[in-house]
Amino acid sequence: MTFIHWRYRPEQVQALLPAQLEVEPFDGAAWVGLTCFLMEDVRVPGVPALPWVSTFPETNLRTYVRDARGRTGIWFFSLDAGRLTAALGGRGGFWLPYHWSDMSVEAENGHTRYRCRRRLPGPVGARCDVDVEIGVPLVERERDELAHFLTARYRLFSLVAGRLAAARVEHPPWPLHHAHLTGLDQSLVRAAGLPAPEGQPVVHASPGVRTRVGMWCW
Repeated sequence: MTFIHWRYRPEQVQALLPAQLEVEPFDGAAWVGLTCFLMEDVRVPGVPALPWVSTFPETNLRTYVRDARGRTGIWFFSLDAGRLTAALGGRGGFWLPYHWSDMSVEAENGHTRYRCRRRLPGPVGARCDVDVEIGVPLVERERDELAHFLTARYRLFSLVAGRLAAARVEHPPWPLHHAHLTGLDQSLVRAAGLPAPEGQPVVHASPGVRTRVGMWCW
């Protein structure tokens, strides 16, 4: 898992959110995250994981929000999955803006290479190529408030038939590592309607955690 985050002016992000949500700022800024990772052993309760279907790359573009009740969580601008079944299931079962994409993840000797080319739905050809060098784990004093804000997220929001819905997410704290981008070529941010990011991103990496996502509730 690689987390890449940029600062944005809150009004830039708020313009793309549904009326039921508002930006959750940190240090006066909205934060937009590009998260690239490999999903493994994905399954619904009571059904075994299938070797080919249950493992696939994914790249998400997200931001951090709160609703009128003060609940905080993630709002997804887009989710790209390397399996058509995952993209269809995400759209049909979770009402999330999934896209089917050509994707790959390769890891070797402390370097990870992510590749993504969007197929359906459009804009066809939107891409995300990320090359990252993974460093040493963060020590406790380095796990600051910003790292916690960007990675410790336990709720998803979506519009289900026009109504705001939330789903709980359960996972242990991410074991975070230092990370350095050695290459980044992406158009997912512009495809979502956001201006191109400015400045150096905040980058973290993680070997991953086991995660459970609950059902939608209102």
